[in-house]
Amino acid sequence: MRVLLIEDDAMIGESVRLGLRQENFAVDWVRDGEAGLAAARMPEHDIVLLDLGLPRRSGLDVLAGLRGGGSRTPVLILTARDAVSDRVAGLNAGADDYLVKPFDLQELIARIHALARRAQGRAEPLVRYGAVCLNPATRDVTLDGQPVRLSAREYALLAALLSRPGQVWSVAQLQEKLYGWDDEVGSNTVEVYVHGLRKKLGSGLIRNIRGVGYVCPRLDGAGGAGDTGDEEGRA
Repeated sequence: MRVLLIEDDAMIGESVRLGLRQENFAVDWVRDGEAGLAAARMPEHDIVLLDLGLPRRSGLDVLAGLRGGGSRTPVLILTARDAVSDRVAGLNAGADDYLVKPFDLQELIARIHALARRAQGRAEPLVRYGAVCLNPATRDVTLDGQPVRLSAREYALLAALLSRPGQVWSVAQLQEKLYGWDDEVGSNTVEVYVHGLRKKLGSGLIRNIRGVGYVCPRLDGAGGAGDTGDEEGRA
């Protein structure tokens, strides 16, 4: 999951960024409202963590600009302002959740996962796809009930694909979900991770649509994970 952190406090920002990276989130960090709004308008982020007391443009202005432009990216406000009126103003401006500083990192992570479920239209905390089951809170993966060990990037790639079964993702789109701005991206890393996932979870899990990208087919009759038809080809 890729997170945009808009926070001007260097100590808090660095702590949140390091904590989320240790939990295998890709994190981009900007420190003022003007840069934050420009970054938040980019499509690659799954969630925005937004401070209210920002230089150059306030957090509420950033939120208004984001929602006014039609963005539906979940926004979680992180702020020291704990008055009810501040919380109401943030939520009424289009925020999806509100967390008062100081906060526990594990609570922040739990709220991020809850917002991701809501954005994907899921009520259940687990992600199920045929015989494959993901637990976003623990990053555990099972196949037919048996645990499967995935690398952090393999898990992130699988989670992205399973967030929207049936959607074809280009290599560039998948890279955006796996890497932050400061991360070095190899030329064939997505292909390597796809190969690893197929080896561990079955060759039919991920299809390659030639010249387009990768997809986990929908399991509603439009082709399941075990469907190994030749029309799409394999990477």
